[in-house]
Amino acid sequence: MKPLTFLAGDATNPQAKGPKVIAHVCNDLGGWGKGFVLALSKRWPEPERDYRTWHRARSGNDFGLGAVRLIQVRPDLWVANMVAQRGIRTGSSGVPIRYDALERCLTALADHALERGASVHMPRIGCGLAGGKWSRVEPLITETLCAKDIAVTVYDHA
Repeated sequence: MKPLTFLAGDATNPQAKGPKVIAHVCNDLGGWGKGFVLALSKRWPEPERDYRTWHRARSGNDFGLGAVRLIQVRPDLWVANMVAQRGIRTGSSGVPIRYDALERCLTALADHALERGASVHMPRIGCGLAGGKWSRVEPLITETLCAKDIAVTVYDHA
């Protein structure tokens, strides 16, 4: 099992050699406009464009909680749009993050990373606008990715 690595830095600029996947959490409403997605869109238009197209065509595809799409933005780099957030606001049903959906996303992400021989890079997913607790997210990452010997780096914005 590979240990989880933490770095101060920018998750949109992964510090590793070889193939890499940047993973982040999306909502199930088709909304893209706050948080980490803004940093992604500043670097590459493709992840946002793909997410919006995927959401618009959701009646005929797999868009929904637990779904993942990888978008290639460079020959050695993909962005994983992971739908693990119900809505965008905390309310009577709690915070937007759905830990079960996140676990499904991370399990699928592990398969994608292994296929590509890629390391995975992310901010503290699910813990910003999604309202999640790192104490619940970190074990999911460890069980789904690190346990499969996938190198995972979590970036804390410096």
